[in-house]
Amino acid sequence: MSLMKRIQNIFAKHEPPAPEKSILTVGPGDVVDVSLVTYQVIGKASNASRKATMLTLQDGTTIRYLYIEEREKIVYQLYSVIDGRLDSIDEVPTTIEMDDVTYHLEEQYNGAVQTVGKAPFHTSGEQYIWQFQSDQRQLLRIEWQDGRFMLYEGESVLPADVQVLRGT
Repeated sequence: MSLMKRIQNIFAKHEPPAPEKSILTVGPGDVVDVSLVTYQVIGKASNASRKATMLTLQDGTTIRYLYIEEREKIVYQLYSVIDGRLDSIDEVPTTIEMDDVTYHLEEQYNGAVQTVGKAPFHTSGEQYIWQFQSDQRQLLRIEWQDGRFMLYEGESVLPADVQVLRGT
């Protein structure tokens, strides 16, 4: 390489390195590790006003959901879908008893969500959320969108137990 070419390369602007994927920016096709289980992210529903995301995770035939909310620290909750139904969003109780566990309403909110990939609700739109917790710290989540309910049962996850293995 000539001397002039080397000097040009020194002053040339180089592309900045791509930022590393964080758990808040992963999407379909990425791979994450949650509590020592490796999952592929196949869907994502984001609520920008709450800085919250619900990732749809798949490990073989198992589907789980990782809820991530950025507050003063990042909160992680891992859910599985449960069978059940409610008749109306106006009749969601403040206390629910299921399998000898009593869940108490912790938070109720609504907001616009954007969906990508295979999420429980295939369209973006207004979503209503009810989050419950039992005295044993078990979690219950109810979502309503487009006339359909989804019920989830889960637990809190330590931040150290969640990491991005590969981003696309």
